[in-house]
Amino acid sequence: MVLPRFLYRLPRPVAKPYPLIPKTYTLSPNFSLPPCQDQNSSPGSTNNVENPVGFPPAALLLLRFHNTPGCHRSIHDNSANTQVSSNTTDQNTDLISARISETSEKLCKILSNHHTLSSLDSALNSAKVEVCPTLSISVLKKLSNAGILALSFFRWAEKQKGFKHTTESYNALIEALGKIKQFKMVWNLVSEMKQRNLLTKETFGLISRRYSRARKVKEAIEAFETMEKFGLTLELSDFNRLIDTLSKSRNVERAHQVFDKWKNRKFKPDIKSYTILLEGWGKEQNLLRLDEVYREMRDDGFEPDVVTYGIMINAFCKAKKFDEAIRMFREMETKNVNPTPHVYCTLINGLGAEKRLTEAVKFFELSKASGFVPEAPTYNALVGCYCWSQRMYDAHKVVDEMRKCGVGPNSRTYDIILHHLVKNGRTKQAYSVFEKMSDDCEPSVSTYEIIVRMFRDEERLDMAVRVWDRMKEKGVLPGMHMYSTLINSLCHENKLDDACKYFQEMLDMGIRPPAPMFSNLKQALLDDGRNDTVLILGQKLEKLRKTPLVG
Repeated sequence: MVLPRFLYRLPRPVAKPYPLIPKTYTLSPNFSLPPCQDQNSSPGSTNNVENPVGFPPAALLLLRFHNTPGCHRSIHDNSANTQVSSNTTDQNTDLISARISETSEKLCKILSNHHTLSSLDSALNSAKVEVCPTLSISVLKKLSNAGILALSFFRWAEKQKGFKHTTESYNALIEALGKIKQFKMVWNLVSEMKQRNLLTKETFGLISRRYSRARKVKEAIEAFETMEKFGLTLELSDFNRLIDTLSKSRNVERAHQVFDKWKNRKFKPDIKSYTILLEGWGKEQNLLRLDEVYREMRDDGFEPDVVTYGIMINAFCKAKKFDEAIRMFREMETKNVNPTPHVYCTLINGLGAEKRLTEAVKFFELSKASGFVPEAPTYNALVGCYCWSQRMYDAHKVVDEMRKCGVGPNSRTYDIILHHLVKNGRTKQAYSVFEKMSDDCEPSVSTYEIIVRMFRDEERLDMAVRVWDRMKEKGVLPGMHMYSTLINSLCHENKLDDACKYFQEMLDMGIRPPAPMFSNLKQALLDDGRNDTVLILGQKLEKLRKTPLVG
């Protein structure tokens, strides 16, 4: 995609940096990679298309055909008049996906620039966009860090003629509101979903997860138990999901207590139940509890499968016990349990971060020899290995091979490279890579955060703001940490008007600022004699904290 015009006016480094990701490289004889395979990627299916976003009739017909139950199989069978060229299908779905993405970016820009309800509705109406469920879900997911804006868009969309929200769009809004702890509004939405027969177990899973991440473990468990009151039957998979939610929210001790309390009473555990706890204790690097669960699992008659081994290997890598991780890998081989690409990635990442490069590359070669189709995560792991050892030239060769094989590079690839360049003080090269990356993919919010932080650390606040503006122009909305980074930097530079502007923008989006950041802003304003401003901002913050949303 073409970069915004203003970006070309950004100051360029005087010296031309080494091109970090050139388009072609000649691979050295001792550098081998898996053979390339053509890969036709197809976006995920799109359901319930009611109002097109200006799509041509043929494209809309194809989109509806794709999402009609039972139709997907007919593309591949031998029935007359149902054959569709896969290339044509991919091209049309790619076109539709691109149009959805473009329109959702447009709407996000409008939303981020209008903060009063009346002006927002007027601006959205003037965009003359016909809303379909796919577009609605796309916008709501982009607004996942801006719960108030997400709610405003949701209410505007439901007023559009002929449009009805789906379960997925409700769930996307619940996710956004859960992030800003607006649980009263979340339960109001649950009631709406119940009335419209849209409630699913996934909805309650999302609510439990948001409670758990907010350290409201009691409420997370109660949300899970509430499913039965709404007529949903609890199954083993639901118990596993709750334990997984608690565990992944750094509440593994509580997850284990729930497991022990309900085991063989409310549910009979399966191997997945045990692997969830193994993963939780592994992330905590508590190898003693890890071993206890592993032994209990074996005593209950469950032999480790490839998932179990992968979790154990990951736990040993995190604890920097790489010899134990390799021993587990060898045990897999002796028991004829075939490793997955994820297992190889875990070992490549772990050994690479420890600068055990030779061993990491050997596992990459093993992955290649295993016959798996080349995947971006495996390549990204290898890119990271070379970056850790500061062998950027070899990292570049891997990136070039990714292009040839059609598996990237993606934004994660660039994040890895940019992180290491910035860490090693090669900021000019990092910015050069950042500017060129849109040839391969669009930057993610984490990519922008790396660059904004880089300029913050270099005390190039003008550049940090320009990159920030580029991000907003692309419809990428910042999260709490990015706002904190920018506002703290503006306070440090005594640009308090700008700091207050971004703080207000943060509040308008429904993002609760962390206490240390607000403390810095408050102190800077007090030092400048702006006591009234401190009082006003404090009142607005308190209102956001205590006032539940309505709508």
